[in-house]
Amino acid sequence: MLSKKAQRINNQNNFFYLTLALVFLLISASLDKVITSGFLQYILEVFTFITFGICLLSLRFDKNWFRFLLLLVVAWLIAVITRTVLGIEEIEIIMLLLMFTFFYGTFRSIMRQILFTGSITANKIIGSMALFLLLGLMWAIGYLILIHFLPGSFQGINKGPWHENFADAAYFSFVTLTTLGYGDILPILPIAKVLAYLEAIVGVFYMAIVVSSLVSSSREQYFIEHVDD
Repeated sequence: MLSKKAQRINNQNNFFYLTLALVFLLISASLDKVITSGFLQYILEVFTFITFGICLLSLRFDKNWFRFLLLLVVAWLIAVITRTVLGIEEIEIIMLLLMFTFFYGTFRSIMRQILFTGSITANKIIGSMALFLLLGLMWAIGYLILIHFLPGSFQGINKGPWHENFADAAYFSFVTLTTLGYGDILPILPIAKVLAYLEAIVGVFYMAIVVSSLVSSSREQYFIEHVDD
């Protein structure tokens, strides 16, 4: 039996909950300026776990992806516990890889459900926002992984624990994704520059794909309704 809260999440409103969870995860990253580093680590991990949980509840209607994502969450929890108990900081890179894979799986599952399929609903529109947030998060995690192996990749972000750099990586990612380019954080190494301009290209094309998908679905819905009449 699912809990009452889980039962409230259905395939007509699941993307509302998922998007809110992603927004709160991003907001939690901004707490690095008001709380100590040690507490920030646990707060981000708690918010990340909550986000994982809400994503799982929201995507439980897609059985194949649900099982895969659940396995990733279990592996991530094991990595967190191992890092905490044994104090092995290198496990953080495994955590980041699992987070990236989880958000990628979530992205694929949502994309299958909302793009070029069915009629347009408020839930689908919110789902398109979730896709955009997931793109930014995946690239942010990608930047953190890059910084782990190549510390001089960016000017403005130094190598450190992922929770200390998550806010800056997410900020740079969304600034790049939306092609704002403030310039306070800069890619230095060639591979960092390549990732940055690829993200900018994806951001532009995402807008075009989402608009075309919504227009296509709208026309199909309009045609079906008028043919029935």
